[in-house]
Amino acid sequence: MNVRWLLNLSPLLPLLALSAACSPTVRLQAPAEPITINLNIKLDADVRLRVEQKAKQDVETKSIF
Repeated sequence: MNVRWLLNLSPLLPLLALSAACSPTVRLQAPAEPITINLNIKLDADVRLRVEQKAKQDVETKSIF
């Protein structure tokens, strides 16, 4: 009785061996080009904030009507 479950698994043994042979590898490698960080978004937000503040000041001090 104990050997029967092993015989049932025998077709799967080659698949298990192949899957163990193809295990993925992890490699850490530095990039070829330097990493660049685009800061245009921060500058754009800073300019927009200044324009909004100036617009609020203008509306408060100068009446449109």
